[in-house]
Amino acid sequence: MTKIIFVCFGNICRSPMAEFVMKHLVTGAGLEKYFLIESAGCHPSIGTPMSEGTAHELRKNHIPFTRRTSKLLLASDYARFDYLIGLDRSNVSDMKEICGGDPDKKIFLLMDFAGEHRDVDDPWYTDDYATSYQDILLSCSALLEAIRA
Repeated sequence: MTKIIFVCFGNICRSPMAEFVMKHLVTGAGLEKYFLIESAGCHPSIGTPMSEGTAHELRKNHIPFTRRTSKLLLASDYARFDYLIGLDRSNVSDMKEICGGDPDKKIFLLMDFAGEHRDVDDPWYTDDYATSYQDILLSCSALLEAIRA
């Protein structure tokens, strides 16, 4: 089983969007029983619901989701997951600090899978959920291809 956790700052916008997009892609490929996919934040206000902007963008693109609340990335998640994927470079840095480094090279920047070493902009600040969705869809599709290869 391949275990993936997507991580952003607060776990209310980008990382839950990536979680549900990846689950949708995996289900579409008939591979859901081979994956565990979650999300967390480096600095969440624990228990905060997913942003309405994220929910709206997922609905608009016919991506199924469940209501969820934010949770904290834990140091123990490093051992639990095969891929720990940050949505921006600051998240990647925070993830390495939380996890005590990255000795097994399991921490990645999401856009790197799409061949673009850049951040997924945070729609909490930009209010541009559509662009974040497009970046996440592109990168999650590339991630799934890389895992299947």
